[in-house]
Amino acid sequence: MYGSFESNSAWYTNDKGTGVNQHDAPINGEAIRSNNYLLVNYQLGGFTAGIQAESYEPAALLNYNPGFDGTNVGIWYAGYKTETLEFTAGYFYEQFGNGMLLRAWEDRALGINTALRGGRIVWRPSANVRLTALYGRQRSGFGVANGDIYGFDSDFNLSKVLKFEESDLSIGLSYVGRKEELPAGITAFDALTNAFSGRFNFINGAFYASGEYSYKAEDGVLSIQNRLSNNFVKPGNAIQLNAGYSADGLGIDATVRRTENFKFLSEREPTYVDATSSSLNYNDKVLNFTPALTKQHHSNLANIYVYQAQTKVDFLGNTIMKAGETGGQIDFYYDFAKETLLGGKYGTKLAINLSSWHNLPGEYRLNPAEYDTNIFGVGEKYFSDYNLELRKQFSENWHTAFYYIRQYYNKQWQEGGDKVNTNIVTAEATYNFAENKSIRVEGEHMWADADKKNWAGATVELNLNDKYSLYVWDIYNYGNDDASKQIHYYNFGGAYRIGATRIAANYGRQRGGLVCVGGVCRFVPESTGLSLTISTAF
Repeated sequence: MYGSFESNSAWYTNDKGTGVNQHDAPINGEAIRSNNYLLVNYQLGGFTAGIQAESYEPAALLNYNPGFDGTNVGIWYAGYKTETLEFTAGYFYEQFGNGMLLRAWEDRALGINTALRGGRIVWRPSANVRLTALYGRQRSGFGVANGDIYGFDSDFNLSKVLKFEESDLSIGLSYVGRKEELPAGITAFDALTNAFSGRFNFINGAFYASGEYSYKAEDGVLSIQNRLSNNFVKPGNAIQLNAGYSADGLGIDATVRRTENFKFLSEREPTYVDATSSSLNYNDKVLNFTPALTKQHHSNLANIYVYQAQTKVDFLGNTIMKAGETGGQIDFYYDFAKETLLGGKYGTKLAINLSSWHNLPGEYRLNPAEYDTNIFGVGEKYFSDYNLELRKQFSENWHTAFYYIRQYYNKQWQEGGDKVNTNIVTAEATYNFAENKSIRVEGEHMWADADKKNWAGATVELNLNDKYSLYVWDIYNYGNDDASKQIHYYNFGGAYRIGATRIAANYGRQRGGLVCVGGVCRFVPESTGLSLTISTAF
């Protein structure tokens, strides 16, 4: 038997500096909130079973899916596995290819759990073939969505068949079907929506390449009110290509992606939570997975303007009409060798990342709603991020890093607001007192020409040993045109680790906006309070 326990709690307090009052929306008087998860698994030979109890008492953390309410069993499963066959009944997680067609997954930090409840069979007739068939309904809160999900996936490694000795080639084909009863009066498309994808992955020495194309049959497109009609029906498609080269001291990786009308939902019409938000705001009832392909910065200021993948058709008015996204990113890494002019005694590491994302080019009409996109070219620019990272070690104990980041964020087209250009510089230094004792100091500044204007920030982290760590950081919006909003967002806390157990506590202000993990985001309101996290495995 094995498992884990995780508890994330917060005590929200009033804050005159930010104007936050715990009795106002969105806190609504619930000052203490807690998300708790207890997972227990049992294994005997090829048989496994598990159950996850979840408790959101007296309420879930701010801006989590309202379906996470109270205490209940969130996940249960049983399965049996041999060398060639695997059976699962109950809730399970699954991903086909890169996830553009199907990904059922969990991320507690984002409040996402889109497991499927049903059954799955995996057959491996040989070491080079893997076949998967599944049926289920997608989890939504403590219930499931109304759509029936059917899936088939195949993976074939062709290297032995083609007698490759120094290369590796695999291909895959997938199918996902969603069957959901149509609303009254809707006749322009079928209750069953079929979607298909094909992919490849190739490796030869230091070179690699992969690609995936997905297609979704004609389906209703949501209106501004997130409702279906017989007058706006479109197919969808997505393509992603990746290639790279990696050798000693040098790495290049490039990815391009184009998606059109490719938000695939387990229920066509989102559920409204209140007058301004729906299940889409909580990444709820979403079958596929499309993360933003941009650099994931650890800088606090570089995460103020973050990009979310734009895969949904979204007509917001005569001037803002979106059908998807097109763009990509490229990474370049180079290590200057030791004992060279730029490498010095300990070497120098250089990393450059460039990303840019746009609306699809084409013809758009608001009323009646219609669009016709071009395959090539770009439309309105959503976002760009051009950044450089330089890491230099000066001695056995001193490690330094410098970052320059230039971002463009079209807030008008993504959230409503200004179009913002930023320049960010960050410098950090780490001093190692001993193998497990260190201090890290970071300073950063953002120049922004719109929205909240300029910011400054600083961080200090202290690792006392393998068990204890402390930190304090602050970001200050000193450039805000509204003097009452020139606020310090401070935070301080620490963590204690022993074995598989970690306890962390912090107090401070949460800046309102998007919080992202792995390119997937959720919106959080401004808040102030004390947080406590406990996690352990057994």
